[in-house]
Amino acid sequence: MKSCLPPDPNPVKPSHMPPSGACDSHCHVFGPATKFPYAPNRSYTPPDAPFERLVQLHDFLGLSRGVIVQASCHGTDNTAMIDALERGKGRYRGVAIVDGSVTDKQLADMNDKGVRGVRFNFVAHLGGAPDLDVFHRVLDRIAELGWHVVLHLDAQEILTYTDLINHIRVPFIIDHMGRVRAEGGLKQQPFLQLLELMHNPLAWVKVCGSERVSVGRRPFDDAIPFAQALIKVAPDRVLWGTDWPHPNISKDMPNDGGLVDLMFRFCDDADLRRRLLVDNPARLYDFPQEHKQAA
Repeated sequence: MKSCLPPDPNPVKPSHMPPSGACDSHCHVFGPATKFPYAPNRSYTPPDAPFERLVQLHDFLGLSRGVIVQASCHGTDNTAMIDALERGKGRYRGVAIVDGSVTDKQLADMNDKGVRGVRFNFVAHLGGAPDLDVFHRVLDRIAELGWHVVLHLDAQEILTYTDLINHIRVPFIIDHMGRVRAEGGLKQQPFLQLLELMHNPLAWVKVCGSERVSVGRRPFDDAIPFAQALIKVAPDRVLWGTDWPHPNISKDMPNDGGLVDLMFRFCDDADLRRRLLVDNPARLYDFPQEHKQAA
């Protein structure tokens, strides 16, 4: 079991501040392990990245809201994520990981606390594809709540699971630009298929994870053309996030302030940027018009 490096402890102040109401649509809380233990069957062990540090980062970067995505290291125990939603007092929404044993009451309780979706990993190093019978049964049940599903796939799996994806009947999000590889270029088949998927009105994509796409070191500018192409094809169904605290990084650790600046470089139009950061996440995640800042 590998251990992850901690995030960069010294984020730079972004050169430009995000608009009011801007949302980090992909971030995590990990632990602290003494209070929220990691899953025994996890594939990696992250350093603790508790709620307090997430709030501190968002305040520093000028991000008003966030979506806390359950990661595989906590498995189906969503306690740490739910605790963060409760403490956030409306500032945060959540995406859970569940299995076939989840009850209707548990789903309803999570909905009341701010969960708006479920996530399924298809990535090989995180355990590979889920039980597809469970996948379909869970999607049938979340449809009644108006939730969406987040799909975490490697690029080649966009091709493998195209038929499955096309039959999803709830909104679905492709994580991290489909984890395509910059060295393959814009004409690589997985990316072309991702662009084609984005014509589906239920399809959303996160233009984050640039360090996963890039072949080089930060500032990861070789990911810019991929983000721009996705924003162009579906400007009302794109989301952006930091992916803090950046689990499973094998290349250069991002600087979170640098990631905000990177986002400004690939989305330099103010109207598109407002859709990406404010309007789109507010619509998908049902953020309230007014929310209290977390203490």
